[in-house]
Amino acid sequence: MRREYQRWFSGRLGRDMELVVFGHAGRPVVVFPTSMGAFFEYEDRGMVAALADKLDAGSVQLFCVSTLDKETFYAEMVSPRDRIDRYLAYEQYLLHEMMPFITQQNGSPTAGVTGCSFGAYHAMVMALRHPDLFTSCITMGGAFDIMRFLQGYFDEDAYLLSPPHFLPNLTDPWFLERCRRNKWVLVTGEKDICRPDTEHAARLLSYKDIPHSLHVWGDGSEHDWPEWVKMAAAYIP
Repeated sequence: MRREYQRWFSGRLGRDMELVVFGHAGRPVVVFPTSMGAFFEYEDRGMVAALADKLDAGSVQLFCVSTLDKETFYAEMVSPRDRIDRYLAYEQYLLHEMMPFITQQNGSPTAGVTGCSFGAYHAMVMALRHPDLFTSCITMGGAFDIMRFLQGYFDEDAYLLSPPHFLPNLTDPWFLERCRRNKWVLVTGEKDICRPDTEHAARLLSYKDIPHSLHVWGDGSEHDWPEWVKMAAAYIP
């Protein structure tokens, strides 16, 4: 299996950003780590090994990226407005640095997104905000309301970064038409702490006539890596 480490200085973020690419061809998928996790987490937790056959066959190519959770929503000593601004800068990094890199490496102008736990939030919000670029979204054990991080602060940008808030009011045909063309897979476990959030997100997609699939795993499935490993093998790409 091809494994390639990449690092470059992001002028938009004012810091180095790291990632690892797995696979040589196939559908490109951006992988977001869990809360405050690192770009190598997906490999360390056995997720890449679970997808080895698909990676070797050239059916999927993973781009495991870094996030800025410690500088954004988990930065408790930073004002909520500054956290939002930093996240919006991270979004610009994804759009204008990561996506061109993916296109250069893979040839595709679009990509899928996936993540577990808080990584699922990143995947969902990017797929909803940019359905022309991120055309498939697979979430596992996700919760999508970021208001709990903002200490009561609320403005337009906070609203537009919180899918449970903005999705019910989404009426723009450009967004809805593209979202309805894309692939949405929401996965959780019957005992997952984020099961209610995932099921609520699925209901919101239904209200907007956005085709999707919701999968609730049984057998006591919880919010943890052993479950996500099996889910990844089942639903990615």
